[in-house]
Amino acid sequence: MTQHATGESFDLAVVGAGILGLATALAAARRGFRVVVIDKDAQANGASVRNFGFVTVTGQERGAMWSRAVKSRAIWKEVAAAAGIEVIHTGLWMMVRHPESLGVLEEFLTTEMAEGCRLLSPAQARATCPELRAPHLSAVLESTVELRVESRLAIPRLAAWLEQAHRVRFLRNTTVQGIELPTVQTSRGNLRAERVAVCPGDDFSGLYARRLAHFPVTRCKLQMLRLANPGFKIPAALMSDLGLGRYQGYAALPAATALKKRLANEQAGHLKHGIHLIVVQSADGSLVVGDSHHYATTPDPFSHDDVDALILDEFRKALGIDPPPTIERWTGTYASAPDPVLIDNPEPGVALGIVTCGAGASTGFAIGEELVSQLFD
Repeated sequence: MTQHATGESFDLAVVGAGILGLATALAAARRGFRVVVIDKDAQANGASVRNFGFVTVTGQERGAMWSRAVKSRAIWKEVAAAAGIEVIHTGLWMMVRHPESLGVLEEFLTTEMAEGCRLLSPAQARATCPELRAPHLSAVLESTVELRVESRLAIPRLAAWLEQAHRVRFLRNTTVQGIELPTVQTSRGNLRAERVAVCPGDDFSGLYARRLAHFPVTRCKLQMLRLANPGFKIPAALMSDLGLGRYQGYAALPAATALKKRLANEQAGHLKHGIHLIVVQSADGSLVVGDSHHYATTPDPFSHDDVDALILDEFRKALGIDPPPTIERWTGTYASAPDPVLIDNPEPGVALGIVTCGAGASTGFAIGEELVSQLFD
């Protein structure tokens, strides 16, 4: 990718090449603006590639976040086709075993958020995928709207497509040291930009660190695993009862109160570690499984076996099968705050954007358009 832009002029400089930075670059390029993306790393290395690649609509917080997810999913579908990004599988199965969970699903189906969803009986689910043998399965909420991509491949491919098809310039291994519009000071020299979008992910100590110190942002660490091919194809991304207590599109419903009480009584260990289950499948058949949530200003970088064991325990209960062998483990961190998105204007001509809920893949394209609109409209 292009590495020299010193002295050049751009309509927009985007700081950060994670999913939100790339989404912002796309939104600006589609308006005909000349865009440069500046990133401190040689390649995508953070939360944007350490995830499920699961573009989740169903269960996103009602209102703005759900609408952002609907819009982002549509853009993902369009971009994937244009950029040669494989959509590995589609849809969601929320597999529940508690009667309280069934009550949540029934209430959810009365809302506008249930578009593209239906309820499957245990018999219908087993007829579709007999390999899933959960003995206490109560029902499955089937959604048709989700997409799954392989983030480790999709993010670099998206960046390459932006460069080739939209003439977005990229400066890698480059740190932005200061912004005094129209000058952007970098470790490779200065360039000119009329506007700047800062998308720092969970880096709170760089640009506008004093500004960010006034927001209640911290980091969330997650643990994830890759399991060997189970020998069959899962019908969609899989989730379980624990997700109903965590995803606000379900958890904020009145019917969720009884479920959350039951989960607190019966799965306190899972809740202590912020565990809920997501299972997605890669092109080689292996399963990406997670995850957990631990919050700290600087989380430790280590995986813990007891946390992995709890994740796999929920896998066993939800799917009714023993987990295949673990072939890979990793941790990731992302920005976290009470509000799911932080959008700020630290100075004229500069927008600061951070997804603070772990839903960057699911909502980033819509938020990128919001940042561009804020800067240029």
